[in-house]
Amino acid sequence: MDHLLAMRVFGRVVETGGFARAADSLQLPKSTVTKLVQALEAKLGVRLFERTTRRVTVTTDGAAYYERTRHWLAELDDFETTLAGGHSSPVGTLRIDTGGSVAAGLILPELPSFRERYPGIQVQVGVSDRTLDLIGEGIDCAIRSTADDPNLVARHIADFPWTTCASPAYVAQHGTPQHPDDLVRDEHEVVCYFSARTGRRLPLRFSNPDRALEIGDELRAPVEVNESNAHTAAALAGLGIVQGFTFAMAPYIAEGKLVPLLADWQPAPMPVYLVYPGERRNNARLRAFVEWISEALPRRAGLPL
Repeated sequence: MDHLLAMRVFGRVVETGGFARAADSLQLPKSTVTKLVQALEAKLGVRLFERTTRRVTVTTDGAAYYERTRHWLAELDDFETTLAGGHSSPVGTLRIDTGGSVAAGLILPELPSFRERYPGIQVQVGVSDRTLDLIGEGIDCAIRSTADDPNLVARHIADFPWTTCASPAYVAQHGTPQHPDDLVRDEHEVVCYFSARTGRRLPLRFSNPDRALEIGDELRAPVEVNESNAHTAAALAGLGIVQGFTFAMAPYIAEGKLVPLLADWQPAPMPVYLVYPGERRNNARLRAFVEWISEALPRRAGLPL
């Protein structure tokens, strides 16, 4: 038995909650994962999992073994990364998760500079507007609008301003709202964003120096989307008014394909965070990405550092 591999496989079974999911994440046959865990249990003389036809549950001994080994394996991975890079340039795979508009509009256009600086790092950019389980999915870090997960370290890296806009064809047909209340009073159509996790519609927020407004369920939203690039596409198609990130809308406004609306009622910028599991904080690949993105993301978005 490869003891080190068995420890890594055991950890992935705990994190993913099942042998099949662990096998998929490690790109190993399920039979290999099962045999390695069984061999590890035989060597340790304890049961690490309770198995039924419906679920796999880590035992008390297994949970204790996982807590000890996961920190040790993370430190070993960090050391090997630095050692393989000659103590200067880290190597290996870095797994990132982010939303569609951030990936297409901010990360990927800037990524050549990261690759030039760190040629030994292979970057896997997962694009999803869902909130994924970083530990369970084996993802190193994610870009999110919240920092409320106690299992993750969060670093504030930028603030994204909002723009409310619509296509010229929509404005020509429905008119230009002068106040957020006009969206309801004049029965404007709005393309709302709904949560992929809860299915609930996210409200539109507006503010000026004297007042803040939030408009949600009372909006007419014949079309709703749950992905940021689809949100922009819906605006360009003339399906209604949208409120999106300025960096995503600005190119189309410059080309005349979208028209800014309610400029005096833009909400406060949204804080953006890079989040990652605490045991990854010393990983050389992750440290390199954190340093780079803290500079590149605000610059690309046209924001002050």
